[in-house]
Amino acid sequence: MTYHSALLSPMTWVRAFTHIFGHADWEHFISNMSYILLLGPMLEEKYTSKTLTGVIAITAFGTSLVNYVFFPSVALCGASGVVFAFILLSSFTGFKDGEIPITFILVAVFFIGQQIWDGITVQDNISNMAHIVGGMIGGALGYVLNKKATEAGYVDKTLLIRDFLDIKPMVSLFTRPRRFGKTLNMDMLRVFFEKIEEDTFIYFKDKQIWQCGDFYTRHQGQYPVIFLTFKDVKCLTWEETFQKIRILISLEFMRHNELENSSMLTTYEKEQYHRIAGDHANEIDCQMGLQLLSLFLHKHYGRECIIIIDEYDTPIQQGHHCNFYPEIVNFMRNFFSGGLKDNPHLAFGFLTGILRVAKESIFSGLNNLKTNSILDESYREYFGFTKEEVKAMLHYYGKEEKYEEICDWYDGYRFGNIEIFNPWSVINYITDKCFPKAFWQSTGSNEIIGEIIAAATPETTENLYKLLCGEKLTTYVDTSAIYPEIQNNPYSIYSFLLVAGYLKVAASYPQNDGNFMCDVAIPNKEIAYVYEKEVLNRTNQNNISIFINQAIFSGDTQKLQSLLEEFMLKSISSMDGVNEGFYHGMMLGLCAVLGNRYRVRSNRESGLGRFDIQLMPMVNGIPGSLFEFKHTKDPHADLTSIAFRGKNVVVKRA
Repeated sequence: MTYHSALLSPMTWVRAFTHIFGHADWEHFISNMSYILLLGPMLEEKYTSKTLTGVIAITAFGTSLVNYVFFPSVALCGASGVVFAFILLSSFTGFKDGEIPITFILVAVFFIGQQIWDGITVQDNISNMAHIVGGMIGGALGYVLNKKATEAGYVDKTLLIRDFLDIKPMVSLFTRPRRFGKTLNMDMLRVFFEKIEEDTFIYFKDKQIWQCGDFYTRHQGQYPVIFLTFKDVKCLTWEETFQKIRILISLEFMRHNELENSSMLTTYEKEQYHRIAGDHANEIDCQMGLQLLSLFLHKHYGRECIIIIDEYDTPIQQGHHCNFYPEIVNFMRNFFSGGLKDNPHLAFGFLTGILRVAKESIFSGLNNLKTNSILDESYREYFGFTKEEVKAMLHYYGKEEKYEEICDWYDGYRFGNIEIFNPWSVINYITDKCFPKAFWQSTGSNEIIGEIIAAATPETTENLYKLLCGEKLTTYVDTSAIYPEIQNNPYSIYSFLLVAGYLKVAASYPQNDGNFMCDVAIPNKEIAYVYEKEVLNRTNQNNISIFINQAIFSGDTQKLQSLLEEFMLKSISSMDGVNEGFYHGMMLGLCAVLGNRYRVRSNRESGLGRFDIQLMPMVNGIPGSLFEFKHTKDPHADLTSIAFRGKNVVVKRA
């Protein structure tokens, strides 16, 4: 309960907040608590406990301040102001895009209006004052909190539009790993450029692109747009693949139903439109789909159209794995050529994918294509989250202390010359209450990795294990690799791993042929987990490596010996184990899964000598290990004495 006591009295400030706990009687208390218990859980889920506590404190202090100034002779007690703050706050559930919800208006009129009327006609105006002030505070906080949530929930990438319009290449190809926002950015381009009945400028009026001036904003809503996404075209046969592509093309024709009765199209053109829109097209019709639809739209609107193809290489990758690569490549070559090569009805074209398929393979003769890969400076910050964007998200959710952890797990990608976070994993990390997991591993197919590992040479396999142990590798990166090269060129493995998101570029050195020499490494902890799972599963070493690492961790030498014997008898040929280097590489691979608890190093100088493998603990309380490998071809040799000689070498040199 508040009293009109001196401002210098500590109790005055204590009562300014604690008056909400006192009530005139049980009926007053039960009434307020019923509302709080009814609305509280919903508001707590939406705004978090911390925010809701702040709302209660602000309301308590606000009502006591008004009471102190305007009603100096009247005491104040009870949580009625908090109840009305909750009521008005809950009415903002439907808040979006800065608009005042109709529920808020209705609640304000009925509840606050009633309190104002009662304040005029009823003598108990102190109670009504608390209701009115609490409602005003709840309404104000509801608007501010939801406005802030709307702004925090959208990471603004609209300056991608500015950078594109500065150059205006005829056709742009963006290659990025999966789940890095390619589809979202293409959808943003569609909404910005597409001319439809809805006035879509409202989606951009408060975004960065709208601050760039008329040179850019005059393009908004001015073009007919063709939008196709092939991200779900993952069929096992060419027949099924073509059927799905035909349906997607048909649906895009149907989306432009303004053409159905267009006075600008001839009777024959309308027949063509109806045949494809009605899903009666043959393969030749579909190959000409982009060319025909762009022609129809150009005639109808009197303006060239924009063509957007999202995840263009998904069906190509599937064709490679399922043995219909020639069919899908031939289809795509004709499909893209008709729509993107020398098409007078094309304003601009956009494509996205994981790989840049070589021009001679798919984009034959398409000399107006501008490729933007992860090694290029252009558009580097628009796919994935930058450091500043991640810091802003963590600040909004009050999780600034998690920045170092989120960097360890999801940072490390390098696009151009800036570091980028995996946006899919960052969002899931925050949603999952900031508990780090490998969110990315189950978001797509990894058949390409399986084929790479299956075709890997022993040297390549050892390099993969070294990468797992945190080492860098200098390699040639071919940005024009095509799928069949996986089996023919073992060094293409690093190019595919890089563009697929399994490696990062630590440093790059451009070459005269347009490709790069790069220092590559595993980007972060998440990919280390994904990497070890994929690599070890593909090489059938996952289960045995876990048991072997348990034996190493516990110091159980007899168990370790038994497991190694069993593993070698089941997995290697008598021709494999002809030298010490083979066993060295084998053990390095089996120790790779310890990379999150140990720093695993191979063939490094230490003291006066060189160890074969070192397991240096990264946390306290677990043992470290040094491995020295010895090999003999003598079947009668005393292996125990050879082992002890190796041990003595390590001890003397340490």
